[in-house]
Amino acid sequence: MNNLSTLRSLDQSLPLSEKMPVLFLGHGSPMNAIEENEFVSSFRKLGKEVAKPKVILCVSAHWETRGTKVTAMQHPPTIHDFGGFPQALFDVQYPAPGSPEMAQETKDIITKTQVELDHHWGLDHGAWSVIKHMYPDADVPVIQLSLDYTKDPQYHYELAQQLECLRHKGVLIVGSGNVVHNLRRVAWQKLNDTYAWDWAQEANDKMRGFILDDNHDALIHYHKQGNSFAMSIPTPEHYLPLLYTLALKDKKEEVELFNDKTVGGSISMMSLRIA
Repeated sequence: MNNLSTLRSLDQSLPLSEKMPVLFLGHGSPMNAIEENEFVSSFRKLGKEVAKPKVILCVSAHWETRGTKVTAMQHPPTIHDFGGFPQALFDVQYPAPGSPEMAQETKDIITKTQVELDHHWGLDHGAWSVIKHMYPDADVPVIQLSLDYTKDPQYHYELAQQLECLRHKGVLIVGSGNVVHNLRRVAWQKLNDTYAWDWAQEANDKMRGFILDDNHDALIHYHKQGNSFAMSIPTPEHYLPLLYTLALKDKKEEVELFNDKTVGGSISMMSLRIA
């Protein structure tokens, strides 16, 4: 059976639903999981506004692998992939179920690469620290798709486009990262303040313009956008989830920006909803 026939067979086997939006959530500090602030209030509000999904597929900055993997266990563990934070944060558990069935379907629809079903990872804080505000009852199954650190941004953008049909199957696709993320330049004494270094503000403003203008090519080739982008994206893992979100936008859809503020000088909380 060729790829087209496989996709048609799969498409017919899954129930159709109203097309789900796509999200990019700036997750910021892990402390956002347990603190009350304007950012988590927006996540909570979003959970009430978006139709409840059948499954959430999250692309988190915090799961990088060689090759592409998707979590396929029935009960993914809550991963506390950080250090130096209060015990209260390590005590958080987010016992959302997994979805081995959706993991297999995701594997099947991606033809750009061979996807491995993973039974070891779970939900890292890039996923649970934001999803827990949207769905506090942990009653929506969550799977994660990893970032292949050996591939370039164009590759990730094109891979994300293959996930489009899931939006019609009740799957909420969430990219979780930060468009500006330079921990070495964080003003820790201002981490809870909305404050940006000049270069971070410049990059954030340019990114906003590219996003609203649907200039995805400029965002894919971010390394050509000058020093402010180089400072804002010293490593790509927090930026790439944005491309997974933008790749799924069709021409008729609108982009709604929210949480568009920078904290600690060098962490942008910019988030967006595409619908």
